[in-house]
Amino acid sequence: MRSLSNYQVSDRLPSREWVPSNVQIRQYAEASGDFNPIHLDDNYARQVGLGGMIAHGMLTMAQMAAMLSEWIGKEGRISKLDVRFEQVVRPGDTIRFGGSVSARSGNIIVCDLEALNVKEERVLTGLTHIIQQ
Repeated sequence: MRSLSNYQVSDRLPSREWVPSNVQIRQYAEASGDFNPIHLDDNYARQVGLGGMIAHGMLTMAQMAAMLSEWIGKEGRISKLDVRFEQVVRPGDTIRFGGSVSARSGNIIVCDLEALNVKEERVLTGLTHIIQQ
């Protein structure tokens, strides 16, 4: 595995795929206390114009954080994670998380982040600061 110290501006981060399941969304609802029916009731989500159930945005963000944690391992820590939710994520969607190094100064690595669905639509974008230990 490549060391954080070897990453330079424009280098791509390792990507990670995630396919949210109805079970995982239900488990997230139970853990977070967010039982909004748009996440748990397909008929309700259709009635309010969403076209069906959607995953919690914070669950998608957590998957981005998991990708970053896998990448940095014990070599660093996330000091900042800002995201913007751009499209809904549905159960069964394949989401690919990735990004690239946009700046590097001393032990701080700044990365632009994105998560794409299979249509190559951005479902989440963001920025992170990694502090290399």
